[in-house]
Amino acid sequence: MKELTQRGNNSIIKSKKCFVMITPNSNLQVLQNKPSLPKKELILEVELNGKMKFEHLMNTIYNQFGICHRVLSANVEYVNGLSFGSVQLYINVNSDDFEKLEFYLYKNKLLSTAVEYTCRKYS
Repeated sequence: MKELTQRGNNSIIKSKKCFVMITPNSNLQVLQNKPSLPKKELILEVELNGKMKFEHLMNTIYNQFGICHRVLSANVEYVNGLSFGSVQLYINVNSDDFEKLEFYLYKNKLLSTAVEYTCRKYS
């Protein structure tokens, strides 16, 4: 048996065993109800030139842009804590998010190349 009561912005769920207070998280973004753009499968190659650490780049792509990715190949060398080399990523992204990612890479002086991934299906 559960009972839901509300006080302002907070909700309290009462059950036989415990009380749980649910408060809204102000850090969460509200998703707008807009039609989703079609996603493309891309292979993105990024040249690391010591301007940004490899780990920081991977975290930024996922956490800041919300783009899930797979590392297809990485040839990274660390010199004095700086990352040099290249990494190829498989990403499934819509055009708006990809433009934001491209701008971010350009702003941080990271060269990048993207190729659309197509897979032939055999019957």
